[in-house]
Amino acid sequence: MNEPYAQDPQASSAPPPPPAPSYPPAPPAPSAGSVTHEAPSSATQGVSGSKNQGAPTDAEMSRAAAVLTVISDSYSAKMVGQDRLRMSLLVSLIAGGHILLESVPGLAKTTAASTLADTVKAQFKRIQCTPDLLPSDITGSQIYESATGSFRTVLGPVHANFVLLDEINRSSAKTQSAMLEAMQEHQTTIGGEIHPLPKPFLVIATQNPIEQEGTYELPEAQMDRFLLKEIVEYPSPAEEFEILGRIDSGVLDPDRHVTSAVTLDDVHLLQDVASRIYVDPAIRNYIVSIAYVTRNPAPYIGDERARLIKYGASPRASIAFLQASRALALLNGRAHVLPEDIRALRHLVLRHRLLLTFEADAEGIRSEEIIDEIFAAVPTP
Repeated sequence: MNEPYAQDPQASSAPPPPPAPSYPPAPPAPSAGSVTHEAPSSATQGVSGSKNQGAPTDAEMSRAAAVLTVISDSYSAKMVGQDRLRMSLLVSLIAGGHILLESVPGLAKTTAASTLADTVKAQFKRIQCTPDLLPSDITGSQIYESATGSFRTVLGPVHANFVLLDEINRSSAKTQSAMLEAMQEHQTTIGGEIHPLPKPFLVIATQNPIEQEGTYELPEAQMDRFLLKEIVEYPSPAEEFEILGRIDSGVLDPDRHVTSAVTLDDVHLLQDVASRIYVDPAIRNYIVSIAYVTRNPAPYIGDERARLIKYGASPRASIAFLQASRALALLNGRAHVLPEDIRALRHLVLRHRLLLTFEADAEGIRSEEIIDEIFAAVPTP
């Protein structure tokens, strides 16, 4: 039975986290500080690999790298900077999850989403959320045709490969909940009929943190549905200067499309290869330990900081780390996950899942600070 690596940095008598169960039982884990990088054998594939048998071949890794190069080059041809945003979007796409973007207006969130969809030659829909937006405006509805005396189903804009929900926190709670089935089940129900969504399916939702009037805060249940949450920062002066140059050159014209693109089959290849990236049992215990410490923080970061945490991360956080780390490893050209991948994703995965108290908000303490302290308390394998 593998022991998670969380240790008490303050008192050696503090109880360690309970062992992480494995179903089926995992092979013996390497000692702390040792992570194997070899592809799993057939005997361990069911534990440390994915539901798809077989580690990625060199040919598959090379093909995936070529596809990612085309996507990155096409993105950079239109976008200035925002490399972290590109990484977050690609991780979400490859992992098959959804992403929440938070920033002030004008930081190219819509341009980034449409550029990615254009690069993949996928169907892209933008939904501007408003307080009077109805669920049927998103999922679709049935229209009565008097000529035939029957109802005709009209699918809503959510039936696309890339869906941008602009300012999602301006829509009502009822409309927000209409996205839950689509995001989780990849389907919608209209008039009692189930309509599957296309594959791949990526929801890119944005919210503006500086305006609270006329907004509806996203409930924790829906926030947890997003694989990642990215905070989009202002460009540097040099990047902003380059933006002005590209405006003059016409690169950012709406009717100007990328010249090279990949197909949806290429995206399916990326998702298939990523699902077979090897994750060592020590890495899995590392993920479980981090999630455990968010729920039981006092022995590891102290009572003073632990009181600032209202709720820890749910098991969806562990799943998100597993899926996103595989995608990030593929982006970096590796067929195995490293502890550095988990650390690189810590803010993206946990900032919207680690809920802080009102006292923390009043003191100006951000969730990223607490996340960093938790990671400092959990030794890296």
